[in-house]
Formats: sequence, structure tokens, C-alpha cells
Amino acid sequence: MTLVLGIGNRFRRDDGVGPAVADRLAALGIPAQEHSGEGAGLIEAWRGQARVVVVDATQSGAESGTVVRLDAVGAAPPRGLFRYSSHLFGLAEAVETARALGHLPERLVIWGIEGADFGFGDALTPAVAEAADLVAQRIAAELTAPPS
Repeated sequence: MTLVLGIGNRFRRDDGVGPAVADRLAALGIPAQEHSGEGAGLIEAWRGQARVVVVDATQSGAESGTVVRLDAVGAAPPRGLFRYSSHLFGLAEAVETARALGHLPERLVIWGIEGADFGFGDALTPAVAEAADLVAQRIAAELTAPPS
């Protein structure tokens, strides 16, 4: 079984891309959960899981809608790539803390989608909405592909 987490705040425009991808996956029949992205909660959520997929907004200065896919078991996620909200212990810090404690899942894939607008509102910008569709399709394809 794979745990899929969509991180973000639905009411901060593009920061809601993780939950939006979770919604798209659920519509395809793939269980996915929404998560705030608070680091300790992430570590607890993926404890004991063999395979975890996480989707979160990035804020790196790249073009809006840019998609990155990271193998977080193989290498640390770049610090500062993922948006912080009210907590400073977010996704990248959770990965490295879990690694140090021996609590990383066997497989941890992080999908990042570059946001443009993190102000108040519940609609994704067009480029981010398009990227959310693409990422949901890619995740669905990976999760339903026969084992290699």
C-alpha cells in the first residue's frame, strides 16, 4: 500500500496544489490524504509505511507550474525549495529528521509544483492547475504500473 499526501493550505491559492492533486487522485480512485505539512505530523504519518508519495508547492523562482520529482530516500530535498507556512519545521526538515531517526519509508517520492500566488483565495493559478492535472496523472501511472 502507498500513502499519498497532498500538502498545503487550500485557502492560500497555489499553496493548495498538494490538496488539489489529492482531490484529482481521489477522483481517479487512488486514495490520497490532505496534510498541513507540519514536519512532526509528516514523520508520524509515514512511520511504518513502505512507500510514500508527497505533493507540495515549491517557491524557488522557477516558472510557475514547473514540476520537480525528487527521490527523497536517495538525496536530501533542497532546503528552501518547499514553502513554509506558520511552521519552520516543514517537509525538507521532516525528511532529514526522519532519516536521522531511521524513520524514512523505504521509498519516498516528493513532487513539487512551482507556485506563483500564495495570497488569500481558494483558486489555483492557471499554470499551477494545469501542472496539478499532469502530476496527478503521472502519480496515478506510477502507482498503477505493474512492478518492474
